[in-house]
Amino acid sequence: MQVSAAWSTLFARLLLRAAASPRLGVDLVRLTWSFRARDWYRRAPFLPLPPREYLRWRMFTAYGDEAAVPPVEDVVRFARWRRETMHL
Repeated sequence: MQVSAAWSTLFARLLLRAAASPRLGVDLVRLTWSFRARDWYRRAPFLPLPPREYLRWRMFTAYGDEAAVPPVEDVVRFARWRRETMHL
């Protein structure tokens, strides 16, 4: 599976999980917002997306592979952990 397709699948699965659990949806939105690039509104495509280099670094430090795509459960656990531990 191509990397972009794998990320799209991850987003779709997270969207379904968020629809089933509104609390998780809020956690995921807050998590996504925290990863946004600074000054995202000044550069096309004008979306609050994280820098590609940052995502590659995060995947390398977490999974040992820059092209890794995290499993849904890892993202869900991290979003919940972030809320519970950091009180966000």
